[in-house]
Parts: sequence; C-alpha cells; structure tokens
Amino acid sequence: MVFKHGKIAGDPEPFKKLLKKFEEENPGIKVKDEILPASTDEQHQFYVINLEGKSPDFDVLSMDVIWVPEFARAGWLKDLSLILSKNEQKEFFLGPMLAVTFKDKIYAIPWYIDAGVLYYRKDLLQKYGFSPPKTWQELVDIAQYITSRESGLYGFIWQGKQYEGLVCNVLEYFWSNGGDVLRDEISVIKSPENVDALHFMRDLIVKYKITPPLVTTAIEEPTRHIFGNGKALFMRNWPYAWNIFEKESSAIKGKVGVFPLPSFPNKESASTLGGWQLGINRYSKHPDAAEKLIKFFTSPEAQKTLALTIGYKPTRKSLYKDKDLLMKQPFIIGLYDVFMKARPRPVSPYYIMITQVIQPEFSAAISGIKTPEEALNSAHKQIEHILRVER
Repeated sequence: MVFKHGKIAGDPEPFKKLLKKFEEENPGIKVKDEILPASTDEQHQFYVINLEGKSPDFDVLSMDVIWVPEFARAGWLKDLSLILSKNEQKEFFLGPMLAVTFKDKIYAIPWYIDAGVLYYRKDLLQKYGFSPPKTWQELVDIAQYITSRESGLYGFIWQGKQYEGLVCNVLEYFWSNGGDVLRDEISVIKSPENVDALHFMRDLIVKYKITPPLVTTAIEEPTRHIFGNGKALFMRNWPYAWNIFEKESSAIKGKVGVFPLPSFPNKESASTLGGWQLGINRYSKHPDAAEKLIKFFTSPEAQKTLALTIGYKPTRKSLYKDKDLLMKQPFIIGLYDVFMKARPRPVSPYYIMITQVIQPEFSAAISGIKTPEEALNSAHKQIEHILRVER
C-alpha cells in the first residue's frame, strides 16, 4: 500500500515510528510512504493528473482542506461515511468536518488542523503596559507606539505574496469585518465590508507604516524567521511556529504570546481554517488496508503522538484536555477556541478556480497596482463567470 503525503514538518522519525507500529499491529500490510513536492500547488497538480488518469499507484492521500470537495465531485475519492459514525464525527472540530463533507457524504477524515493566529512579543507589550489587541486599530496603535521607541523593529508582518496564503490572510480581514466571498453560491466579494478591509490591509503598509513593503513577497517561513529573530512586534502565522520559538536556541524563547486575530469594531475575530485530511483513492487496489491506515493515523493515540513530537495540532477536540499535551504545549488551550471558530475557505468544488482569480486581484490591491474597488469588481466578474459556466 502506498501513502502519499507532503513533507513531514521537523523530524520525520516519530512519523516513521507510527508507520512501523501500524505494520506491527496489522501483519500482512506493508506501507510505502512517498513524499510529494513541498509546494501544495505541485501536490494538487500531481493528484489531479493521476486521479484523472484513474491511477491505482497510490492508496491513501493527504489533502489540503480546500481540495476535498473538488476531488469528491470528480468521483476520485472513496466514500468514507461508513467508517466515521455520526457520533464519532462530533469528536472532531466542526470546520474540518464541513470541509470533508460533500453532498452529505464524508470523503476524508481530518488529520491535523491549522488556523491563523496572532503572535506577539509579550515582553515588549508588558514593558509598555499593553494587552494583546482585540481590534485591528488597537494593533495599529500599539505597533506605532512601541516601534517608535524600539529601533530595528517591524510593527506587524504577515503573508502577502500572491499565493494561497494571501487568500487566507485576506479572508481573515473580510470575515472580521462581516464580509465574505460567496453566500448561497453567489459572489458577494465586492461588498463595502470587503472594500474597507482591503483598504485597511494596504493602509498597514502605506498609511500606518507598521508593515514593511516586503510582505507583498512574503510567505510563512520568511515572516517566521523575521519574528523569530526578534525583528517584529506582531506576526500573523499558523500555530506550527510556536514550537520553533520555544526551542532552547530561539532568540525569543519565553517572550512570545499567542492570541486570536483582531477584528474590526463590534465584529467577531475570524481565522482561516487550514490543515490536512486523509482520503482513499477511488482506484486503490487496497481499499480495506487503506481504511485501516486512515483509522490508525486519525486515532486519538496517533494524533497525540504527532502533536507531542511534531507539533501537528489534533483535529479531535478531546485532546485539548489531555494532561500530557497541556503540560508540554500550554498555549494549546487558547487554540481550542480559535479552532472552534475557524472558518473554511469557500467550500465549493470550484474553489481552485476561484482562488486562481482572486489571488492576483488581492495581490494587485495589496501592492497598490489596483484600488481595492477595482480589484474586487474584477474578482466578482470572474467568479460570476466561473459559477455561471459550471452551473
């Protein structure tokens, strides 16, 4: 049996030990794990090409949270509804469960979860008497105050390059201002709330000057390095970075706090749901063995092991009360509420086409090439065209 997945973060040894344990518990089943390219776009392309060609060359596949509806609609995934009862579904966070459900059937099991969070330098906020910001304007005010007194410090960094991560960032501003992209499968992307939110993101760079222009070319790791070197006060990123910041060799060990992302006044904070799911290739020659492997890797025991060793955050809610996990990663308590409220990107079988048109429009607005109004009007027309053609 072949298990296709992306590169395991950090030390892959704990993952390999789990594979060995699975083989010991299931005599007769041998698992060959094959690593896909690091780029999620390349992983997606690999799956599309091979599944379109009805390839039986792999059995279990790990999928980004946004791919399942597309693959399910194409008929490329085995229906897993029978291996996850209604009661067991409730043990997982709602966001990932919505993301793996297509037309009331389950096509993958949530493996690990991500959501955007705000990292902050708690030592510097304490030094100047501030609490973590609850609104975006508070973040601006705090960043301007502290960076005017601390040399060589950026106020706020995030991921602004033209790629999927930019969409995750922008949606968090849209949602935290009451906006959205689709409602009832109709584009609402050019709403006044979204226009204001996109203006605000551009203003972070040119008006408030708390975000350096370099963010327009930045993805997760460069921003993580800047913050990790003590060069930024605030950073938007995924939970994986916390384990790295707390290593003995870290320049900011013990100085970092994690908080839900801010919102606009009188609106609710919102984080973009991320994470990976495990599904079965419909053309697999080993579907029964594949089911056993997915059950094993999404079990509480395996999720706990990967959380403790690699830092993958569990999709099972009960593990956020696990004593071992809380002792090793106390900040995980705060992530529970973030994950409960995390929102999936538009759950649509056409999402990949939609993101391909909104990425350049968002990038153009952030970079000042287009006004937010121009960018969102253009995105609206293109999304409507996609939906009209596919209906």
